[in-house]
Amino acid sequence: MSESARPGVREMTVASAFAGMRSVSPVVFRAGCPDCRGRFELAASALRLAIGATRRTTFYSFTCPGCGAAVRKPAGERIVELLTGGGVRTLRLHSTV
Repeated sequence: MSESARPGVREMTVASAFAGMRSVSPVVFRAGCPDCRGRFELAASALRLAIGATRRTTFYSFTCPGCGAAVRKPAGERIVELLTGGGVRTLRLHSTV
């Protein structure tokens, strides 16, 4: 028994902490293209989020897998929360004024 061990308390190893865990499914986001009207699912790595000082300067973007168009859409607070929580790469824009 180690010096820090208390009677009745088992030490936890990394292996026992993660025992029984299953692999996590990758996060996917549903999106649509305004140009070709295609609807599809994108991995977090296919999206970019830009957070600006105002609602007008906060948006997410991606390249449409159907037609190749560059798509940029506004991102409100809930969208920002979902994208950042899902691992989308984020750029914080700073005002130069």
